[in-house]
Amino acid sequence: MKRLIAVLISSFCLAGLAHADCASDAAAKKLSGAAKASFLKKCEADAKAAMPAGDCAAKAADKKLKGAAKASFIKKCEADAKGMAAMPMDAKAQCEAKAADKKLKGAAKNSFVKKCEADAKAGK
Repeated sequence: MKRLIAVLISSFCLAGLAHADCASDAAAKKLSGAAKASFLKKCEADAKAAMPAGDCAAKAADKKLKGAAKASFIKKCEADAKGMAAMPMDAKAQCEAKAADKKLKGAAKNSFVKKCEADAKAGK
């Protein structure tokens, strides 16, 4: 229980730091109104998704998962995080750059990048 509380507190602190970074990025880009709100929402979601593997329990708590669903989610989350950490950073950047070159957005971009990263990890 103490560990869960510590994880939750640390995730809120990281979210606060991410919010500060996102807000400063939005200010640097001179965004306002709906554009700023949209940018902040995406930036914070990206920051939350990039949390280290130890925060998988916090993500499960955010999703209000219980029992087997929670255990399954945490197991997959930690495996995904371990796989992403093992991949060289340049491969990640290359996949993002390829997606940008193809002008992919949203789900198409996410799908492309995920497949590209899996291929890079497999050595293709």
